[in-house]
Amino acid sequence: QVQLVESGGGLVQAGGSLRLSCAASGSIANNNVMGWYRQAPGKQRELVATITTGRSTNYADSVKGRFAISKDNGKNTVYLQMNSLKPEDTAVYYCRYTWIPGGMDYWGKGTLVTVSS
Repeated sequence: QVQLVESGGGLVQAGGSLRLSCAASGSIANNNVMGWYRQAPGKQRELVATITTGRSTNYADSVKGRFAISKDNGKNTVYLQMNSLKPEDTAVYYCRYTWIPGGMDYWGKGTLVTVSS
């Protein structure tokens, strides 16, 4: 079992910044992938960014150049620095932990990010 606890969401004006954190605990495996996904009202959940244990990253086109994902392997914590926020970034942001060899896939409960215009 892996538990994920997100923090850092809130209300921010357009152009502002926020940093999300996701702390993982439990049976953390090497070679995992952690990431952030988001779901806006009335829309499907979508990938924002992922990062591997080796710190290889992947971003959605919509956030490239504005968001940065990072990871502290020692703390099993992943961060999402969000800059130049836009109203369309408003969503519930979910943390995800995946360990493909073990078939493990866990989600956090989400944290709400609201960007006002």
